[in-house]
Amino acid sequence: MIRFLKERLHAARRGLEASRFKALMPLFNAIDGFLFRYDEVTDAAPHLRDANNLKRMFIIVVFAALPSALTGIYFFGWRGFMMILVSYTVGLSVEITFSVIRKTEISEGAFVTCLLFPLILPPDLPLWMVGLGIFVATLFGKEVFGGTGYNIFNPALVGRVFLYVCFPTAMSWNWVQPMSGMGGFASFRGESLGELTGSASSATPAADVVTMATPMAAFPSAEQLPSLVELFLGNIAGSLGETSALMIILGGTILVVTRIADWRIPLSFITSASIFSFLLHLNNPAAFPPLGYQLLSGGLLFGAFFMATDPVTSPFSKPGRWVFGAMCGFLTILIRGFSGYPEGVMFAILFMNLFTPLIDHLVLHFRFRGHGR
Repeated sequence: MIRFLKERLHAARRGLEASRFKALMPLFNAIDGFLFRYDEVTDAAPHLRDANNLKRMFIIVVFAALPSALTGIYFFGWRGFMMILVSYTVGLSVEITFSVIRKTEISEGAFVTCLLFPLILPPDLPLWMVGLGIFVATLFGKEVFGGTGYNIFNPALVGRVFLYVCFPTAMSWNWVQPMSGMGGFASFRGESLGELTGSASSATPAADVVTMATPMAAFPSAEQLPSLVELFLGNIAGSLGETSALMIILGGTILVVTRIADWRIPLSFITSASIFSFLLHLNNPAAFPPLGYQLLSGGLLFGAFFMATDPVTSPFSKPGRWVFGAMCGFLTILIRGFSGYPEGVMFAILFMNLFTPLIDHLVLHFRFRGHGR
């Protein structure tokens, strides 16, 4: 059966190449590559040297992010799924358009960016802002540099910073309380499924959509902070996929075990953040939250496992990855405590993306200096 399908696809390719719709070849090749092909060698980063290929690599990243996505839908409703759907619709449209114009293959990396981007957004953000953000993320975070493998910044973080700067109120105050009971699987956004479908038999109560501050924004003015258990499970206000430390660690473990992500970056990121958080909290507890609160709230864990480990925008050398992760952790704590922004993960990672080429250059220079003379 599979052989028959491959033969039909190859015959369709030959017919498409000879027709006036030849410009659509990138879209056809993307479908063919997603289903069958696996033996191609990349001409740009990331380069794989084992049994993995780009298709398998990005599918594993999507699979690892699914627990956080499903948890976000459970806590905040099916509107989170609509955010993901809008992200894929707009992001893949931009990717396909540039692939057709350039006559290049559609990168599987778009499937990862389009999933990770809505997971780092407030769950009640207007859908048109989600579409605008992923448009900017794909266009200015990746395509203007030449596409996947040539971008110097993490595209998803580029889109988030754009929304953060242009729509600060929506990005800073548009937080909702997580749902209880059946959670978001029985609700869209405040309305029960029965209300949405017109059924009066639904006994599911409407979700509590009263706005509230995230743990990082609430510190230090809040009279009572969430418990570490709430932070670990995710029953707090926050971005769609960043509230549950448990699910983030589960997904991050998948990435590390499958060697999609280098363990050096999240380990150095979290260790550095822990050390500086502990020391700065001792020195100034009013400005710097306790260690557990720092690690389990905000986007620190999600950034450490899913954003900082991007193989295109992170160093390729092993010592460079230690330095990169450690600096990301240090800058995150520094920005949280001394700047006017309660969350510093995105700024820290984007700032270190700038230094990735320099880090690799210095590592190679000091490791191999004197060779070839």
